[in-house]
Amino acid sequence: MTVEVHSDWTTAAFAHPPVAAAVGPFAGRPMLQTWWTSQGTGDLLLLEGPDALIPMAQIGGTITLLGAADLFDYHSPLGAGVGKLVAAWAATLPPGIAIDFDSLPADAADLVMTGLGEAGLAPVAAVHQSTAVLELPGDFDTYLASLDKKQRHETRRKGRRFTEMLGTPRLARDHGPDAVARFAAMHRLAAGDKGTFMDPSMETLFNRLHTEVGAVIDFLYGDGDEPAAAAFGFEDPGAYYLYNSAYDLAASAASPGIVLVAELIRQAAKAARGRFDFLKGDEVYKYRLGAVARPLWRITAHTGAPV
Repeated sequence: MTVEVHSDWTTAAFAHPPVAAAVGPFAGRPMLQTWWTSQGTGDLLLLEGPDALIPMAQIGGTITLLGAADLFDYHSPLGAGVGKLVAAWAATLPPGIAIDFDSLPADAADLVMTGLGEAGLAPVAAVHQSTAVLELPGDFDTYLASLDKKQRHETRRKGRRFTEMLGTPRLARDHGPDAVARFAAMHRLAAGDKGTFMDPSMETLFNRLHTEVGAVIDFLYGDGDEPAAAAFGFEDPGAYYLYNSAYDLAASAASPGIVLVAELIRQAAKAARGRFDFLKGDEVYKYRLGAVARPLWRITAHTGAPV
């Protein structure tokens, strides 16, 4: 097999589909290139074979999949020949190289494991995180009916409280740098690590994700002119991906966070998207709202290690 390692973002190999299903924008060139040119470090390694592509980076003696694990909820190689490409590439590596591939759904992890094994390495796989995925019925009322009685009552109760305090909830989608700036300002109101996360460099990245990758920004309003909460996410025909969210602390008594999520689910169901992906994070509310964990695998290997 012909194996090429290069750094040419214009390669047609990005047209290959991800081997893992339902991974949103995270395996595509726009997301990967935007992150790399904004925050990437080390050497860019685009591993390409006749029918596969694996975007990677190398820092020192460690090779990882492209995209920081705290910003990329999924990793997935591209193309039908991933397993053979991994095997051919890994067999050429010199001793002393560490391979550390994270955030792989099971279907992608299986191919990587097989390829590394065929190259004579001894890969180790372990679940290190999970995403939370909600399969949606055709309408919001059917979704609510699928929840257990306690959670259905709680979701409706918080919706009524929001209405009593702030007015009827409604989502409004906004666009452009001003929308990103409003979202970032609300995000910085949060306490602890969440509030400090949205520093100027991260706001710049979010602006690029909006303009270059197509991230959408939805603001939650009541009857007033100021939003109570906001969501930053991605959409494709089959799913909505909730990448980040924030709410106005002054409105916290009205449960704007849960109402925001409920309205986003309503919007996704109305648009006939069959899946609502909360992405990474083990927050309990996701599972109370009906999501199911999707395990993500981390695969490590070292060249020269005994089989």
